[in-house]
Amino acid sequence: MDMDALRQEIASRLAGGLQTEVWPRAGSSEEVNALVRRLQEEAGDDLEKKLVISGFTVHTIVAEDMPQPCETCMYYKVHARFCDLPELMLPVEPEWSCRLWRI
Repeated sequence: MDMDALRQEIASRLAGGLQTEVWPRAGSSEEVNALVRRLQEEAGDDLEKKLVISGFTVHTIVAEDMPQPCETCMYYKVHARFCDLPELMLPVEPEWSCRLWRI
């Protein structure tokens, strides 16, 4: 599946009501590491599990008065519209959000 088709598939699942673990956000390195371990142990290559565990949304989440869109995350590749976190490696849209967001 090409990246645009996969991005559309992700959007469709999220907009279609897939319940993801949006909260709590991973605010500390320990919380990020715990989520990364879960992704490694539970999700593997399973797209839906990746989306659920990482708490993906098709809109920006605001946590502690700070918007957390993919486009401002350290893992976001602007020109590819891609999340480069090794445990995710997914095409995303700039306004999407996940709880692994990092500055």
